[in-house]
Amino acid sequence: MKKLVLIATFILAGIGTTMAQAKIVFQSETIDYGEIKKGSDGVRVFEFTNTGDEPLVIKEVSSSCGCTIPKKPEGPIAPGKTGTIEVKYDTKRVGPIRKTVTVYSNAEETIKALKIKGKILPEEVTEI
Repeated sequence: MKKLVLIATFILAGIGTTMAQAKIVFQSETIDYGEIKKGSDGVRVFEFTNTGDEPLVIKEVSSSCGCTIPKKPEGPIAPGKTGTIEVKYDTKRVGPIRKTVTVYSNAEETIKALKIKGKILPEEVTEI
């Protein structure tokens, strides 16, 4: 009987700890730069909220190429609080933008793919 009570206690304790979790909800999972001029400001921000009941820790943020530099939050994001992931795209590269930024965290969904898109227009040629 003691063993049964002990086992039940461990099971209930395990269930209680697995229910508490961080949850990341992004305001938008895609940033559209639209059409911008070559050399324009390439910094954009993904905003998110921790809708879970545990602190959210962004472990790593990576991009699909070296032309996109993401910056993750330094510390944990408390439940109910918001945070940002800054993304800087190299706007000296003319042409379409189609890149993925991958977020690794302790959230319920541990890996989250975000997208940036748009088009960098060439410099205007002025005729003499």
